[in-house]
Amino acid sequence: MIRGFLFHIGRYTLLMKQVFKRPEKQSIYIKKILVEIDNLGLDSVGIVAFISTFMGAVLCIQMAFNIDTPLIPLYTIGFVTRQSVVLEFSPTIISLILAGKVGSRVASEIGTMRVTEQIDAIEIIGINPATYLIFPKVVACVLINPILIIMSMIMAVLGGWLAGIFTGLVSSSVYIYGIKSFFESYDIFYALVKTVVNAFLIVSIAGYHGYYTRGGALEVGASSTKGVVHSSIAIIVFNLILTQLLLA
Repeated sequence: MIRGFLFHIGRYTLLMKQVFKRPEKQSIYIKKILVEIDNLGLDSVGIVAFISTFMGAVLCIQMAFNIDTPLIPLYTIGFVTRQSVVLEFSPTIISLILAGKVGSRVASEIGTMRVTEQIDAIEIIGINPATYLIFPKVVACVLINPILIIMSMIMAVLGGWLAGIFTGLVSSSVYIYGIKSFFESYDIFYALVKTVVNAFLIVSIAGYHGYYTRGGALEVGASSTKGVVHSSIAIIVFNLILTQLLLA
C-alpha cells in the first residue's frame, strides 16, 4: 500500500512538472483558459448559489435554536453564521462539492481522450499533451474558484438573513449587526488561500487520473471516481495543514 502510494505521488509530481512546462503557443492557451473558465467555473454558479443559500439559512436557524440563555446576545446568530461560512463552509465544503462536479468532468474528459488515443495524436504532432490538456484547466479553476467562493459567502449570509426574517428568530438589524461584529479581513484571506489550493488539488488530481487511464469506458468511469475521491481526501488533509499554518 505504501509502495503504491509513493508510486502515485512520484508519477503525479512528474506529471505536474510536464504540465507547467512553457506552452508552445501562448495565444492558444489563453483561449483555452477562457473556455475552461466557462466550462468549469461559470457552469457551477447555479449549484453553488443554491447550496450556499440554503446552508446559510440552516446555520442561522440552528444557531437561533441553540441559544437558550439570555446571557448570549442575539447578534451572535449573525456573527456565528458569518464565521462558519467564511472560515469553513464556503472554502472547504463548496470545494468538496466542486471536486465532485468539476473533478469528475476533468477526469472523464481526459480519460476518454486517452482511451480513444487522442492524447497520442496530440503528442505525435509535437504538442505536450500534459500542458495542453491540464494546464488551462488548472489556471481556469485557480482564477474562477475564488470568485465562486466569495459568491458562496454572500449567498450563505443572505440565506441566513432571509431565514432569520421569515422565521422571526432574529430581526434584520440584529442579524446585520452580528455580521459586522468583530470582522477581520484576514479571515477572507485565509479562506481564499484555501480556495486556491483546493482548486489546484481538484483539477491536478482529477487530471492525473484521467491522463493515466488505460482500457475502455469502464476504466474511464473508475478514473473519474478515483479523481473525485482522492481530490476530496487531499482537500480535507490540506484543510487541516493550512488551518494550522495560517490560523495557529
